[in-house]
Amino acid sequence: MDLTTGSAATKAEMVMRFVRQRISGRTLTPGAKLPSVRSLSATLSVSTSTVVDAYERLVAEGAIVSRPGSGFYVANQAAPFSPAEAGPKLDRAVDPFWISRQSLESSEDSLKPGCGWLPPSWLPEEAMRKSLRVLSRAEPSSLADYGTPLGLYPLRRLISRRMGERGIEASPDEIMLTESGTQAIDLLCRFLIEPGDTVLVDDPCYFNFHALLRAHRAKIVGVPYTANGPDLAAFAATVCEHRPRLYITNSAIHNPTGAVLSPVTAHRVLKIAEEFDLTIVEDDIFADFEMVAAPRLAAFDGLERVIHIGSFSKTLSAAARCGFIAARPDWIEGLTDLKIATSFAGGRMTEEVVHAALSDGSYRKHLDTLRARLSRAMAEVTERLAAIGIEPVLRPQSGMFLWCRLPGETDAAEVARACLKKQIVLAPGNAFSLSQSAKNCMRFNVSQTLDPRIFETLKGVLKA
Repeated sequence: MDLTTGSAATKAEMVMRFVRQRISGRTLTPGAKLPSVRSLSATLSVSTSTVVDAYERLVAEGAIVSRPGSGFYVANQAAPFSPAEAGPKLDRAVDPFWISRQSLESSEDSLKPGCGWLPPSWLPEEAMRKSLRVLSRAEPSSLADYGTPLGLYPLRRLISRRMGERGIEASPDEIMLTESGTQAIDLLCRFLIEPGDTVLVDDPCYFNFHALLRAHRAKIVGVPYTANGPDLAAFAATVCEHRPRLYITNSAIHNPTGAVLSPVTAHRVLKIAEEFDLTIVEDDIFADFEMVAAPRLAAFDGLERVIHIGSFSKTLSAAARCGFIAARPDWIEGLTDLKIATSFAGGRMTEEVVHAALSDGSYRKHLDTLRARLSRAMAEVTERLAAIGIEPVLRPQSGMFLWCRLPGETDAAEVARACLKKQIVLAPGNAFSLSQSAKNCMRFNVSQTLDPRIFETLKGVLKA
């Protein structure tokens, strides 16, 4: 094995990989002595300092231990070898956790048309690196102190201004930062519902809403979603019958359908909510994908009974976990206490990085480029899917999701399982549907569906 090319950091990582492979494959067993620094440097054709660096990093992560005067040894608590680690799990039920686990746990070589995020190359890497450099020069308090419970004020002020561009009035004191959009919903569920309470969701809706609500032991009911928002007749009847405490929805760009709420539907939904004292959580994490701003329930309602949430993981970075909740002052007060109880304070460093990235003039240019790129991908993927008999249920105005119907009575879950064997992660429809009425539907992320192998594999599976 020759590691003579590459940077010092890359060489050290390759030495670490070499050692890990021998530990996991039982060539080096727990307690076994590793080759000496000089011996391994000669074997791998790297400097002794590279091996020392690799060994020290393996010690830091607990894979090996150092015995002064004796050498390095495999840690006794080494994890047992598992053949399942060599590939994705194929035996799980296709439920709300299935897509997330396959997308998050699959190898870097896997294709992920079913995942819910953009490829790294589509995100503003240089802007993030610049923000990290800015943070590295910040005051020591930014790197070491707890943040305030509400979160970094300059970022809350910036979010307030951005919300104002969409017609939502919220002062910085009516905004609380969270670690993600998911944490925002989790906090709201803790704050607003008790186990056994009923929560209304769209059918179909983002599958993790189901998972999160089940974790809170809520009773979940669904309402059919149309091209203009929830089916109003069904919405009114369901709210009247079940008296839900919460309704969780996307209004701007709906996940998974890509639909946009109409003003007429928005007004009617709010009237029904007022009549039955229903609180609405409006998840707006796809706001920056919009070509034209859609109606917001929070804008019509003025944050009386609508709580508006968002995050920056879709357009900035999924690694910088930062979201927010905008709500009326008395609710923000209670949510702040709850945040202190569950996480004490926010991630100050992440908030600083996100603020620096959003404040940079390049972010808006990035969004313009991104929207155009998604529009082209949407057209291309729609055409290529149609060529193999997969048609969109509706054609979204913007965003990255394409909600499609497979030919005939094809079971999307079976297609997903078959494609997973080819290292292609798909998002079958019933994972999004509480009523299990989307058996032959599939959600495609157009930014992740441009590789020709995806269409070739789908064509073969559909034929079979």
